[in-house]
Amino acid sequence: MRILVTGATGFLGKALSMRLLSAGHEVTTLGRNASILAQLEAKGARSIQVDLADENMIRAACQNQETVFHCGALSSPWGKFQAFHQSNVTGTRNVIRGCKSAKVNRLVFVSTPSIYFHYDSRINVKEDAPLPPRQVNAYTQTKLIAEGQIDEAFKSGLAVITLRPRALFGPGDTSILPRLIDRLEHNRLPIIGDGKNIIDLTYIDNLVDALVLCMHSPQSTLGKKYNITNGEPIFLWEIIRKLCGELGLLFPRRHIPYPLADAAAALLEGIYQLIPGQPEPPLTRYTVSVVAKNATLDISAARKELGFTPNVSVEEGFTRFIRSWKEAHR
Repeated sequence: MRILVTGATGFLGKALSMRLLSAGHEVTTLGRNASILAQLEAKGARSIQVDLADENMIRAACQNQETVFHCGALSSPWGKFQAFHQSNVTGTRNVIRGCKSAKVNRLVFVSTPSIYFHYDSRINVKEDAPLPPRQVNAYTQTKLIAEGQIDEAFKSGLAVITLRPRALFGPGDTSILPRLIDRLEHNRLPIIGDGKNIIDLTYIDNLVDALVLCMHSPQSTLGKKYNITNGEPIFLWEIIRKLCGELGLLFPRRHIPYPLADAAAALLEGIYQLIPGQPEPPLTRYTVSVVAKNATLDISAARKELGFTPNVSVEEGFTRFIRSWKEAHR
């Protein structure tokens, strides 16, 4: 099958591209990192270095494709709205237009379940759960707008499916666990709240499995959104304790009440917004809520309708991550 993957130089896009290539598909990969594109080319991909905001290039890349996986996005807890809008909204619009022009059979869009949360705890959230009146940052705001574009594309005849994967991790992760490790190494990760909050994680291979299932899922799945996780909620601070044990790091001893940490983060955000360039503050309200609040999803719809089964457990995925991390930092 002829397949296009956007964001192919990111953590998810690269893993998906490698899986598709190993399965014998004809894969075209889009991204901005030339070295990773070269790695994918060495595996047999046709690679194009391009920005999602380049409508003409995106339209051309979609030609003759049968399935498009739109994994490309700007993902960060902090940044200027304009940058997020250009990547997540304009980029998605361009992909949709390219798919329509090329009469692509199916577009699979990777969104985020972060749109459900607003500095609060939510357990077993379903896809149709009420959304907060305001989004927590520019990333979630623009991803929600992009979902609206996907909905409109479906109404106009484009076959689409949207996945909302929660907290992706595994070998090659450049975000969640590496950020935690960096803070632990520099003693900048206090225990916020009671330290008993539970979260969902998603191992990279499990999400790739879900994406592949979307290629041939029933017509009844088109136009729908699906939560994706490992389906095994864990205590966040237990996994951090295990991370410390494996890497020889000190487990945090400082405890900070959530209201105090939230207030401090809000103050820092206000200050850093006044600094030229608006660099990311050492603490954001979003980050505080992520490490202090419960956040789990209901994945029963993906199990039932897509046939999704998380084959790699959190424990096994964590072991694989630690092994790769030690090898890379030996």
